[in-house]
Amino acid sequence: MGAGQSWSRPARRSRPMRAGLVFAGVGVVLCCIGVAGLGVRNLQVVTQAAGPVRETADEFLREVVLGDTGRAYGRLCADARKKWSEGGFESWVRTPPEVRDYEIVDVSVTTEGGRPLGKVVIELTRASGLSEQRELPVVQEDGGWRVCGDPL
Repeated sequence: MGAGQSWSRPARRSRPMRAGLVFAGVGVVLCCIGVAGLGVRNLQVVTQAAGPVRETADEFLREVVLGDTGRAYGRLCADARKKWSEGGFESWVRTPPEVRDYEIVDVSVTTEGGRPLGKVVIELTRASGLSEQRELPVVQEDGGWRVCGDPL
């Protein structure tokens, strides 16, 4: 019998499509992990901010009720302080019917453009005895929370 041919392995075809799909799949998984991480971070910021937002609103309103308008003015955001001078704010707060009591009804914190924004729903009782519900906007500024907009 004659000499046989030596066995050789057939050439393996390259599979560029499979490699591309694997890389695309890995990329999609990494993106999903990143989006989930950002979602968790935003949720933590929002849930941890409700307490400080409530505290800021409570301190501001307590100072307004007690007539300490100077300290209340100091809790306003920069935009509100541009709108109101300290004297103008004081006369506005003291304009009848003045706020005599308040109750915090609800506190919510959301993010807008990556920035946390608080909204405090309050029930104000005026010196006349009338009650009204208002929204008190609270923003994060200079490392703390500040009342912004027309609070009363």
